[in-house]
Amino acid sequence: MHWVPTRIVLDIFFLAIFLALTACEPADSSETALNKILPLGASRVQGAHPHYESYRYALWQDLIDGEWDFDIVGSVKDDAYYRKYKGLRFDNDHEGRGGWTSTEIRVGLSYWLSLIAPPDIVLFSSPGGNDILQGEEITTIVENVSEIISILREANPNVTIIIEEMAPGKKQFMIDQGLYNPMVRVRNELSIIAASRSSLQSKISVVDMHTGFHDSLLADDVHYNTAGAEFIASRYYEVLVNELRR
Repeated sequence: MHWVPTRIVLDIFFLAIFLALTACEPADSSETALNKILPLGASRVQGAHPHYESYRYALWQDLIDGEWDFDIVGSVKDDAYYRKYKGLRFDNDHEGRGGWTSTEIRVGLSYWLSLIAPPDIVLFSSPGGNDILQGEEITTIVENVSEIISILREANPNVTIIIEEMAPGKKQFMIDQGLYNPMVRVRNELSIIAASRSSLQSKISVVDMHTGFHDSLLADDVHYNTAGAEFIASRYYEVLVNELRR
């Protein structure tokens, strides 16, 4: 019988514990997942849990329930606490930055994409929302959205882009700020962009987030509460099931 030094025994013991613990956590699947999904936008993507919610957590649960092979990608991580779901930790990557306009997203996007695996599907949230709040010209929003599409296609020529026809803010807030007409104009322009730029190689579609959306789904003037986040997630999921690969 050979004597084994205590230090070696301890090293083996702690290594075994480490391997057991890491085996319980899903591996990073950013390179191998069939569906790499990028949530792109501003504060409605970023969220500020638990003060107001992003749709990302609810959509992640929907994708888990659907047993899809997916990875949510982005260069930003949500550091809020979320409960595990079915034994899994929330995939908290995203590309949402509170308060940012379409111009700021356009300028930063190439760099952000260089930090992550090229997305297969992009969920483009409320494009132009902050621009409208800041009184930006509709033509500038349209030009930025069109350029953002081009940048996404440079990263992946086969990318699928799903663009929100954005949900409104609270009714009185929208009236007081004179936001209804600009939002309608932006929605119309986004539909035109999607129809004109979509192709067999790189599909672009819009998802209607405004029909059926109401004040009770908001935590403040413009951000989702839990029910609102679930509403947005369900609309996305209805479109995604026709785009995801198995």
